[in-house]
Amino acid sequence: MAAKTHDDVDWTSRLPLMRRADQLDAETHAGVAARLTAGLRPAPTVVDVGCGSGGMSASFAAALAATGGGTVVLVDGTEALLAEAESVATRAGGGSVQVKAVHANLGEQDLRALVPEADLVWASAVVHHLPDQQAGINRLVTALRTGGTLALAEGGLPTQHLPADLGVGEPGLERRLLAAKEIWFWEMRGGMEGSVRMPYGWETALGKAGLADVSSFGVLYHHPAPGGEAVRAAAIDAITWLAQGAEERLSASDNAALAQLLDPESAHYLGARDDLSLLAARTVHFGRMP
Repeated sequence: MAAKTHDDVDWTSRLPLMRRADQLDAETHAGVAARLTAGLRPAPTVVDVGCGSGGMSASFAAALAATGGGTVVLVDGTEALLAEAESVATRAGGGSVQVKAVHANLGEQDLRALVPEADLVWASAVVHHLPDQQAGINRLVTALRTGGTLALAEGGLPTQHLPADLGVGEPGLERRLLAAKEIWFWEMRGGMEGSVRMPYGWETALGKAGLADVSSFGVLYHHPAPGGEAVRAAAIDAITWLAQGAEERLSASDNAALAQLLDPESAHYLGARDDLSLLAARTVHFGRMP
């Protein structure tokens, strides 16, 4: 499968950005992995679908290593991301966790045909990239053993980095960027071949897929200002990503402000500020195979 996926995003080019995000999110990921693996049977199998650069893969491997070992199966449609995830998960497993990598297009195959029977299937920000989200969830469920859990990280609050007033352009630029990206996202989804709307929430979708005991919990990502070099780099990455393709949806003033904020030679360059932060919330929706 090519580096570009259903959403036409070149994920290989985003690998360095994803690595930096994994480093910032490591502590939060470790907490999520510990919560989801608690109570699993000995030597369980965890499947990380759309593993990306392996931040959660490593957290799952570390969690299993701390409780006697097991298997972590990585699934992704981009080979460069899969190789990175396999490397970091293997290191985190410390020899007591078997790590397997599967290169696959989840938009077309049942997961059960690709991986061993799973105690936990994890998919973070994956399903919303598939043309038919309900069908994608249904395919994920096929890999679960009886009593196994599917957990989806979808939705929440968008990541924010910037003060409201940056001293250049009009206040509220980041909110307008996020709104422009939201429009881009729904246009992208509508333009996917085979796109199908899912006019209900994630918990309803899990129930429709046959899961029981459906619920959810929230996850907070917070690095307050001054966040240091890692947060500044994350902010520049995020604003650059939001700005791509947004020019036509923003005012001339906003575009001029963005040019200054992203120019290392500008007095307003984001990389020279000490008031940047990282604040986001994600929701983990989960259900059990009866």
